[in-house]
Amino acid sequence: MGNISLGGTEKTPLAMELLSRLVALGRRPALISRGYKGRWEKTGGVLSDGRAILGTWQEGGDEPYLIARSFPAAGVYVGKDRLTSCQRATEAGFDIAVLDDGFQHRRLSRDLDIVLYSSEEKVALREPLSALRRPDILLIKPGEKKGGAIDRHRTPWRGDVFTYSVITRSISDLRTRERVPAEGLAKTKLLAFCGIARPHRFSATLREAGLEVVSFLRFPDHHPYPPVSLKKIIRACRSQGADALITTGKDAVKIADRGEELGDTPVYVLEIGLTIEPGFDDRLRTFLEKRRTA
Repeated sequence: MGNISLGGTEKTPLAMELLSRLVALGRRPALISRGYKGRWEKTGGVLSDGRAILGTWQEGGDEPYLIARSFPAAGVYVGKDRLTSCQRATEAGFDIAVLDDGFQHRRLSRDLDIVLYSSEEKVALREPLSALRRPDILLIKPGEKKGGAIDRHRTPWRGDVFTYSVITRSISDLRTRERVPAEGLAKTKLLAFCGIARPHRFSATLREAGLEVVSFLRFPDHHPYPPVSLKKIIRACRSQGADALITTGKDAVKIADRGEELGDTPVYVLEIGLTIEPGFDDRLRTFLEKRRTA
């Protein structure tokens, strides 16, 4: 799975959706990721063996760590040599690999290419739009088929095309991990912060959830949140009259054990997910059935 643009195109939520579906179908999936900016990116490592988490977010990367914590039965293998990671996962008994950001990884043969595409923003492209002819499944935002880049490009698509939307999957308390209904925060003034590639998308998701955000702090993508950053967040929370903080799942894994620095300020975590056209599930099941009989 992957895309043709640089950063911030819902690849992590898609990986989580795929893992969830595969586990529900009785498979033993392993996520194969580069582990961007993690200590194991160059050397490789096993972040989760499907029984326990064997490393930290600093070692495996923030996104793989989030996935390892969310799917304890899945394997999570990181490192730039993804072929070796796949081999290690197979030897450990995992029967299917979800290759994160692997559309341009030509060295490794794939059985099914799933690509996300959205023309909502003007972003740098890794490949021209004609590359969208290659995937077996293309996921696009509603409206792309008619009047969007897909329609204008007039390219015969080899694979199936399904629409997807981003939704709020849950809101939880950072410390207890207990879920909190959005309506329970309706009267809470929030200071939001994040270190992701497209922070305005997080801001839009908060608005769509009906939450009151009085201030928004943006940090660089994959920001590690040193003490100076947390002090800045707490100062802003007080100066802006916010009652609590809210951040993304990716950011939350990096501050989950920093309770002393956060003090008694409530911190909430908003997790997003994807809804995909029903035909996508049928297509995935058909693929798995064919692979089983091959």
